[in-house]
Amino acid sequence: MPIDLYFFPPSAPCRAVSLAAKLIGVELNIKNTNLNTKDHLTPEFLKMNPQHTVPTINDNGFFLFESRAIIMYLFNKYGKDDSLYPKDAQKRAIVDQMLCFDMGTLFQRFAAYYRPVIYEGVPFDPEKLKKVEEAIEFFEKMLEVRGGPFAAGSTITLADAALIASISSIDAIGAVDLSKYQHVNNWFNRCKSAIPDYEGVNGGGIAAFKQRVRRGASK
Repeated sequence: MPIDLYFFPPSAPCRAVSLAAKLIGVELNIKNTNLNTKDHLTPEFLKMNPQHTVPTINDNGFFLFESRAIIMYLFNKYGKDDSLYPKDAQKRAIVDQMLCFDMGTLFQRFAAYYRPVIYEGVPFDPEKLKKVEEAIEFFEKMLEVRGGPFAAGSTITLADAALIASISSIDAIGAVDLSKYQHVNNWFNRCKSAIPDYEGVNGGGIAAFKQRVRRGASK
């Protein structure tokens, strides 16, 4: 029985779960959850997730939220290719590090940049953009130092699914010119080719996110 994924297309964390599921090879039943109409505040949803956030999954009565926790759970239960999330402690630690970097630095800074535009109708803050650019510079240096074609080394991992959801969102609204970052730009193109049905999984959500930001910026 497919796993229900409560999903809001503009959300990068939601798309990160979908992209990771494609890498893992696990089937998801997408349950579109419109935050604008407060689908996430219904009594039924709150029983699954008192924090009322997306993504949330229902795996035959097992409820889980927080995108990175979901990604790791899906692999731990259904994954077959250890290269996506290696058993070796040090290799896995690098994947975890990059998942944490995405959540706590890259996406966090980007969210601080775009969310006030969407929810408050205020202009983009140039100082917050500088923090996003700094995060991408960190990522650029990590890729350069690590020397592998992917975020955690020589093979694609769960970390790439999370990071590309963030980077593709940054790219979609033209916040940063990724061509200035050779390693990030090459990594971005490489991941788009390596993730099965990348455009089908990510493209619609990217378009919805771009439209949402544009509406906020025009207020």
